[in-house]
Amino acid sequence: MKKIRVLLVDDHEVVRSGLRRLLELNGDIEVVVEADSGERAYLICKDTEFDVIVMDLSMPGIGGLEALRRIVQKDPKAKVVVFTMHENTASATQALSAGARSYVIKSGPADNLVTAVREASAGIGYISSSISQKIVLQDISGEYDPIKSLSTREFEVFRMLAEGFHIDSIAYNLNISHKTVANYQSSLKQKLGISSAVELVRLAIQSGVIAKIKPNIELISTSPLYVHGKN
Repeated sequence: MKKIRVLLVDDHEVVRSGLRRLLELNGDIEVVVEADSGERAYLICKDTEFDVIVMDLSMPGIGGLEALRRIVQKDPKAKVVVFTMHENTASATQALSAGARSYVIKSGPADNLVTAVREASAGIGYISSSISQKIVLQDISGEYDPIKSLSTREFEVFRMLAEGFHIDSIAYNLNISHKTVANYQSSLKQKLGISSAVELVRLAIQSGVIAKIKPNIELISTSPLYVHGKN
């Protein structure tokens, strides 16, 4: 029987080890490569094709959403299963819009991930029931969520600003210019109806995009994908 070849992407080694065991308990799934960052996952995918990619969203550097966008841009047929702690509709909508086949939350039953990997391999999408219910209820209620109107790139800039990244750090990690990030920052204020960094962080927390206020981490990725001044 041909096994489903999986690329496993998560920045925590212990988590990857547990997920590898979980997936490989099933004789039809094999984790053939692991990556600890979105940058590394993208570089691996440039040279190797996988049946399914299992990827976290919250990682240092470019993060899972930007890595997802780049991977799908390179290979529109890539089958990506997002496996994340984010249980908000905005993150799910953004991931699916960026090209993810499935969206699975880490707090759900362990076998959900196994099912999602098998379904993705067969070309079928899978969304954790709690997330799909939230999306349906939000649609029925007619509740407007301004964050869902953001593009993938706008959402990543929004998330990174909320997490305390400096504009220069965002530019470095997303491989865009300082001016482009500043333009995104201005457009976000208009789209989201906010006027300050405090309001931006508050909205991110209320929407579940970030769990809590974080210190100004000023993270700068060592990604070889960055070209200064590129838009």
